[in-house]
Amino acid sequence: MSTTQARDRVALVTGGSGGIGRAVVERLAADGDAVAVHYAGHEARAKDLVDQVVAGGGRAIAVGGDVADEVAMAAAFDAVTEAFGAIDVVVNTAGIMLLSPIATLDLADLDRMHRTNVRGTFVVSQLAATRLRAGGAIVNFSTSVTRTRFPAYGAYAASKAAVETLTPILARELRGQDITVNAVAPGPTATPLFLEGKSEELIASIASANPFDRLGTQEDIAEAVAFLAGPARWVNGQTLFANGGMA
Repeated sequence: MSTTQARDRVALVTGGSGGIGRAVVERLAADGDAVAVHYAGHEARAKDLVDQVVAGGGRAIAVGGDVADEVAMAAAFDAVTEAFGAIDVVVNTAGIMLLSPIATLDLADLDRMHRTNVRGTFVVSQLAATRLRAGGAIVNFSTSVTRTRFPAYGAYAASKAAVETLTPILARELRGQDITVNAVAPGPTATPLFLEGKSEELIASIASANPFDRLGTQEDIAEAVAFLAGPARWVNGQTLFANGGMA
């Protein structure tokens, strides 16, 4: 049994106030982890989720900050350590997706995505690399679009391809520390953000791209995260494509 599995774990989930991040928080809390729900602009939602976890018998706090701001995130890590004594798991769900053909993309949108998706993941991973206990896990987030290469996703997929490259390099740099570093790459997932503005016909077409003929759920993705964050000690430096078998 690993060091982390032998005792209560503490998890920090960036972007944990909504969407897939919320499902990850709920899943890790169900496993018995103490959870820190990170938010950038949705403090009330984060605190509501904390209340939900605590009401269910779990342990949780909310921490805020821009993931790309190393000072703010260092303070968030400090707050989690002060509350729970240590950190074992860091899950980087925080990210933004702005879609446009490459030829017409507003470069300000490119900068926004890369600040959050690339710099933010780098900052949080850098802090995690120096603060996690032995037996810990870092789980980053990519996207299946790095393989499917849908039009209009160029800048977003490029930011996530950077995450996929960062992940195995950090795993190798943490040799001897008993910390795994992996990424989850979801396929189309039925989040409110994904469903917004799409016709039923378009959603059905997208859902048919995998053998299950459905969209993924937030719980599907959270299950993959829980696997990498807990029992998957021999999976390291990998990107797990959680997309139902999408090509």
